[in-house]
Formats: sequence, structure tokens, C-alpha cells
Amino acid sequence: MSAFRQMLIAVALLGAGAGSATGQVAPAAKVAFVNVRAVLSGTPEYAKAESLFAKEIEGYRTELAKLQASLDSAGQDFEQASVLLSPSARTAKRKELEEKNRQLEARNQEIQQKAAARERELLDPIQSKVSVLIEAIRAEGGYAMIFDVSGQTGIVAADKSLDLTAQLAARLKAAQ
Repeated sequence: MSAFRQMLIAVALLGAGAGSATGQVAPAAKVAFVNVRAVLSGTPEYAKAESLFAKEIEGYRTELAKLQASLDSAGQDFEQASVLLSPSARTAKRKELEEKNRQLEARNQEIQQKAAARERELLDPIQSKVSVLIEAIRAEGGYAMIFDVSGQTGIVAADKSLDLTAQLAARLKAAQ
């Protein structure tokens, strides 16, 4: 769900909860926004983590490029020699190439998982600090919700008393 759509739903829910059964209107909830990406990119910690991650990714890219070049070369060799090979040798070589391709795909998958884990390892501590600070600003300023306009996550902090999940679940259950 897009951040904008999340914001519209949240604002609609806030508005729906603003009136009471007696027709009185509750004070409007304060809503604010931040650009987490801009905040993070301006910190030395983030720049250092990003630089380190980029260097590590480059090593992975080099490894995968070498593996792909080896596979491509073996494929070209097979194409050139295939007319000279017996049907059984051709089948064996084709299976060998397929196995090399599977190994390359498996290594690519493994590298992607390692890269994602490493990125989380490097960035989670920084993002946790930012989340704690956003929550503090939200509480101090009396904001009901703070949205992230950088397009990463949408709502980054919200007053827990505005959570209508249980009420919605109860009404849905009652309607069935």
C-alpha cells in the first residue's frame, strides 16, 4: 500500500473517530511528516554504512560476473563443439551446463540473502535511533501520527490510543 493511501486511510479513520454518539466533535488530531531518507542521508553514520555496504556489494558483483563469464564461455564452447560431439556426449555436456547454471543461480540467491542481511545489520541500528527520536518528537509535540514522505514506510509513529484495529475486527466479526 502506498504511503499516500495509508495517510488517506489514517486521516479518514481519525475523522471517523472525531465525533461521538452525542454529536460533539473532538479536537482535531495533530498530524506531521518527516523525510526519513533525507535525515538518514545527512548523517555520517549512514554515509559510512552505505559506503561499506557498497564496497561489499561490489565484491559480490565481481564474483557473480566471473561466474557468469565462465558459464557464457562454456556455453559458447559447447555451441562450437556440439556438432562434433556424439549425442551422448552432447547430452552430458548440456547437463553439465545446466548444472553450472543452477549453481550460478543458487550462488546469486545466496549472495542476495547475504547482502540483505548485511544491509539490515549495518542500517538497523541507525534506523532504530531515528525511530526512537521520531517517537519522542511525536509524544512531546502531541502529534497523533507522523508520516514518512520519503516513500519508505508511510506511518513512522502513531499514538497507540488511535489504533482502531480491535474495533474494526469486532465490527467485522459482528457483521458476519
